[in-house]
Amino acid sequence: MGPNARSCSRFRLVFLIASSVMPSFTVDPEDDTANSGTKAMELTPLKIQEFDFSKLEIRPRIHNIDRHRSCEVKALFELSMASASPRHTLKNLDHLKIAEHVENAYSPSWMSNMNSPKASISSHLQAEAWEALRRSLVYFRGRPVGTIAAMDPSEEALNYNQVFVRDFVPSALAFLMSREPEIVRNFLMKTLRLQSWEKKIDRFQLGAGVMPASFKVFQDPIRNTETLIADFGETAIGRVAPVDSGFWWIILLRAYTKATGDSSLADTSDCQQGIRLILSLCLSEGFDTFPTLLCADGCSMIDRRMGIYGYPIEIQALFFMALRCALTLLKQDDKGKEFVERITKRLHALSYHLRSYFWLDFRQLNDIYRYKTEEYSHTAVNKFNVMPDSLPDWLFDFVPNRGGYFIGNVSPARMDFRWFCLGNCIAILSSLATPNQSAAIMDLLEARWTELVGEMPLKVCYPALENHEWRVITGCDPKNTRWSYHNGGSWPVLLWLLTAASIKTGRPQIARRAIELAETRLLKDSWPEYYDGTLGRYVGKQARKFQTWSIAGYLVAKMMLEDPSHLGMVALEEDKQMKPPLRRSASWSR
Repeated sequence: MGPNARSCSRFRLVFLIASSVMPSFTVDPEDDTANSGTKAMELTPLKIQEFDFSKLEIRPRIHNIDRHRSCEVKALFELSMASASPRHTLKNLDHLKIAEHVENAYSPSWMSNMNSPKASISSHLQAEAWEALRRSLVYFRGRPVGTIAAMDPSEEALNYNQVFVRDFVPSALAFLMSREPEIVRNFLMKTLRLQSWEKKIDRFQLGAGVMPASFKVFQDPIRNTETLIADFGETAIGRVAPVDSGFWWIILLRAYTKATGDSSLADTSDCQQGIRLILSLCLSEGFDTFPTLLCADGCSMIDRRMGIYGYPIEIQALFFMALRCALTLLKQDDKGKEFVERITKRLHALSYHLRSYFWLDFRQLNDIYRYKTEEYSHTAVNKFNVMPDSLPDWLFDFVPNRGGYFIGNVSPARMDFRWFCLGNCIAILSSLATPNQSAAIMDLLEARWTELVGEMPLKVCYPALENHEWRVITGCDPKNTRWSYHNGGSWPVLLWLLTAASIKTGRPQIARRAIELAETRLLKDSWPEYYDGTLGRYVGKQARKFQTWSIAGYLVAKMMLEDPSHLGMVALEEDKQMKPPLRRSASWSR
């Protein structure tokens, strides 16, 4: 048989297997665009690019570490998703890469990897991760209500023995993917009850919608009772209330609804009231001229002073995603319709503001480099009066010719050009980033792999603050020294966000490469909270071992790669009504 005949046979074999084993996609019955008599649709590579990931039929299954999807299916999935990437449409796909995929899919050496030592290590790692995750469960009156932050017996517990709202999210996703929704439902209901508590810090009362940063179960052995004790910021580092907890709660409520197909919880009067209280806080009118949220340092995952005061991208991206999730959860009654209108107006303004002013690529950087200052009126190009001399030296080498990202902060006379991982990944998942911007973010990750991933995924921010800048901005924080903790440390929990973003953009190979890096050390290092160093080579100097969200983040990443339909829990389609921003040369001159 000649080369051409063998090639044709391989393509026929790929087509036959693909038609029989590739996962099917189901149209949401509530989708008005679907034909009334049609329940399912076939997706060509071109259609995948515009597919509504939020409407994927989620097929969670009980986790079984002895069952692996075949190598053939994985190769076919990568091939189809590569075709869906904005960079690789059928019009410009490199034919050599297609041939390479097909050749590798059925070469004897490739097939031998099915029982490779690497696969065995991965199975053992997942088994150990599930065991550790279940040990972290917290019970209240006999029911599981969350997971504690860490179970490191060698360190003082401090507040790591509490259930944190943001920390529990990857744990919740892992349980939802393994068809164990009860714990997630219990968590959502208990935190909702805590929201209704009176909240005072130093005689000052917080807003009614504030969700707790964390809670713990207090057991009274004398009275034989259990009580929940919540922390709304009154015992936190810096005494700052969490802005992100409410957003994560809404996002998780939608994930629960998508995973179970049951909207009864979200439809309860208590949940509807909880959503409205959170929205009332962040949609309130004031003196601010920006649609973004004004925030203090320490109000999010970066819960210490790190110079993110103002309008940090991590909060803005979570704000955007929570608003979009709320739109799908709110009832269309009198109260709900009022908030739907307010959300819609805010989303349009917010998307335009963030896509226009927070986005940075090579062209934008060159424009800022040539800025004039002291400009007035609506024709001003330099609207925030940013001084070109304030551009940091590292930035010019960091921004590649191809690629871009949402910078850390924008406010009067200030642009924080640092890369923040969570904000950029959430921007992709929420479709705050346009398809082109999403592709550019992944391009940047690949171009700056050493800086952002290194030897242990994934930098929480880049670069680190050093010397005089570190002293002034962090207040000489001994925990946030350079390349440690929040100051350029590497956090394994971010694996699940990177994986979700990689799948959504059609580039799962990026996530697989990062996960394989993490698998070489996570179990051996006892699941640390974070890693230190420019490459993430060292276990963090104050990192807790058996950090629950490091464990859960790995599990979610693995399960999402094995079954990409899980992406529907955490991804939203692009809203076509939110027009992408015009280029600066056009939008600034009008």
